[in-house]
Amino acid sequence: MHCPQCGHPQTRVIDSRSQESSNAIKRRRECLSCGHRFTTFERCEDPLEVLKSDGSIQAFDRNKILVGLMRATIKRDIDTSKLNELIDDIEFELRASAQTPVSSHTLGDMVLKRLQKLDKVAYIRFASVYRDFKDIDEFIDELNKLR
Repeated sequence: MHCPQCGHPQTRVIDSRSQESSNAIKRRRECLSCGHRFTTFERCEDPLEVLKSDGSIQAFDRNKILVGLMRATIKRDIDTSKLNELIDDIEFELRASAQTPVSSHTLGDMVLKRLQKLDKVAYIRFASVYRDFKDIDEFIDELNKLR
């Protein structure tokens, strides 16, 4: 692991902790050259695949989900760590099911299900993009389902 401060190739691990809801390890490291401390995350490299609606298959990208969630939760009081926990939970469920590739529709529904519990306004924002509402009636129908 190269130091992000000085680029030195040797660091030492100060502390390691498992992330509760995923197969990731959080490590605190220290550069042996400049003493800079930083955090790294190690994740299992068993690729998940997503079957898109056009028939193509892509690698599961948690950052794509995170970007969508951040757009849906903008100006909401939701910490990024909560969003990462939500994605960790989805990834854990996908790995446990061993269903690969997973359809993008299934993945979107998994996000919506968890987002509805977290924040209803963010849920509506995400749903409006994900479900591609065509008019105000579809939007109102979704709002009525939340009540």
